[in-house]
Amino acid sequence: MTSRTANVAPELVDAFGRGHNYLRISLTEKCNLRCGYCMPEDGVDLTAKDELLTADEIGRVVKIFAAAGVDKVRLTGGEPTLRKDLEDVVRRVSGTPGVRETSVTTNGVTLAKRLDALRANGLTRLNVSLDTLVPAKFEFMTRRKGHDRVLASVDKACELGFQSVKVNCVVMRGQNDDELLDFVALTKDKPINVRFIEYMPFDGNKWSTKKMVSYAEMRARIEEAYGALTRVDDPREEVAKNFTLPGHKGSVSFITSMTNSFCGGCNRLRIMADGNLKVCLFGNSEVSLRDAMRSGASDDDILRVIGAAVKRKKAAHAGMHELAAQDNRAMIKIGG
Repeated sequence: MTSRTANVAPELVDAFGRGHNYLRISLTEKCNLRCGYCMPEDGVDLTAKDELLTADEIGRVVKIFAAAGVDKVRLTGGEPTLRKDLEDVVRRVSGTPGVRETSVTTNGVTLAKRLDALRANGLTRLNVSLDTLVPAKFEFMTRRKGHDRVLASVDKACELGFQSVKVNCVVMRGQNDDELLDFVALTKDKPINVRFIEYMPFDGNKWSTKKMVSYAEMRARIEEAYGALTRVDDPREEVAKNFTLPGHKGSVSFITSMTNSFCGGCNRLRIMADGNLKVCLFGNSEVSLRDAMRSGASDDDILRVIGAAVKRKKAAHAGMHELAAQDNRAMIKIGG
């Protein structure tokens, strides 16, 4: 196994020796879909626009992190394509010395028409969230239309030759677990990676063990139809368990946060749209980089704030039942 986390600055190494070279930045709390596992039924209180990070502030924090060893940056939301300056943000991130991968996670509804410009500005990788291949079910699950536009975005991304095109599918029993094999079939002729994600608890998403389909069950159901999957030799910090299928252009993966956590190799840090740094997706400890920047802190000062937060990162997040009971932000507020 290989790892790229060995060359980060001491401030990005936690108390358990984990180096962090991967930064995820949420660009907005708004979304044009209303997926139940992400958006609470009664919505969320949006942060005022002037309290969100500006493009200049995003560029600055990326520069600070990149100088300390971060080489992968993913832009998330909410829905990042709702930011009119997305292309500008991508250009700033991809042009930062040290950054080798710039990626976006999106629902794909309005993505297709912006893909050419995003690629021209340095976007290298793309994750598209899609939980069903049935148009009517898409409208039920997202409470919006747009299924055909999401598929068109995936197809265009493949045509444009991005380094990586992934389709993220949160699997929920009784909603879309009957489509596992249909999603696998997408990888037959398309160079995409379909990632099946265990349903995770966040504020307002009505999580329960009855709704969650485990990695073991998903893999067993797929292998019953396709035969044994071949495991890829993943780096230690890889969050997904990746597999190939004979004769398929694409591949399938499983993100097993609930039943088989990958905390031991975690290399991720998150900045939310309001500028708060979150060192663990499931942790409720946060520190504001926005406030530090706006109070006149130097880059070195900000790096020290980051370092202190990283040193407080725990060895692992709690188990799924404990997570369901603890306070955390809704997923829409954290960023995918």
